Amino acid sequence: MTTLLKPNYRLNTRIWAYLQTMRPANIVTAWADILTGFAASGAIIDIPLAWLILATTGLYGGGVVFNDVFDAKLDAVERPERPIPTGKASILGATILGILLLTVGVLAAAQVSLLSAEIAVFVAIGAIIYDAWNKHNAIASPINMGLCRGGNLLLGVSAIPTMVGKLWFLALIPIFYIAAVTAISRGEVHGGKSSTGKLALVLLAIALGGVLALVFLPNYYIFAVLPFLALLSWRVFPPFIAAMQVPSADIIRKAVKAGVLSLIILDASMAAGFAGFFYGLVVLGLSIVSIALAKVFAVT
Repeated sequence: MTTLLKPNYRLNTRIWAYLQTMRPANIVTAWADILTGFAASGAIIDIPLAWLILATTGLYGGGVVFNDVFDAKLDAVERPERPIPTGKASILGATILGILLLTVGVLAAAQVSLLSAEIAVFVAIGAIIYDAWNKHNAIASPINMGLCRGGNLLLGVSAIPTMVGKLWFLALIPIFYIAAVTAISRGEVHGGKSSTGKLALVLLAIALGGVLALVFLPNYYIFAVLPFLALLSWRVFPPFIAAMQVPSADIIRKAVKAGVLSLIILDASMAAGFAGFFYGLVVLGLSIVSIALAKVFAVT
């Protein structure tokens, strides 16, 4: 009996390891981008939404898998508990998984429109460039990751392709927000600097201000936005301020985790503005799924 169980145990361990490289809790935050962009476009919920959700699952999952592939040597020193350094996942296996996920992402987007496919390709290339070259660049990394996230939001808008040209500026909000999270995350291993924390707070404030600025758009329900924005401020500003004041690695990791998981609240804020309070609650509900997954899978 023991002999029969061992192969299954090893297989299950490997599957679990590759799932860990995909950061499932983070993928759920990408779904929120799609739901928000979809609401902004004015589209009616139907099959294209399902294709876009599948697309962002592949794109985000593939992007973070390649993050572990390119960081394998560094992780062997700094994060030996990750799947590849432990040997539970191989570089070749993770590379194949990453390619498959990115391919699924682009092909799923292509089922919606050519523009959707083009945006998906942009996000996929952006993720690879970030993982391979820009991740450890103080200036390029926040911009690069922000562009990927902004592109993901526009992928949701592309449910109605003509709306992308009209609402392109929506991408600026997640760009500034992710730039804030990415900037402060640079110190999550060895600790950071107070100056980096100050920059992250400024970027964070710009992102939240951008959500309020959308009030100038027609049919944007600002009063539906405010409760979500208050929740977002309560969730992210305290840990970011703490990371600025005491930029130790453990405090910075808490700030990064709060920032990543609160992406859903940012999306819910915008979604409520475009589609009403209850739609915002639906998007916010994804945070329950993300937080639950974050207790099982690593976020950073």
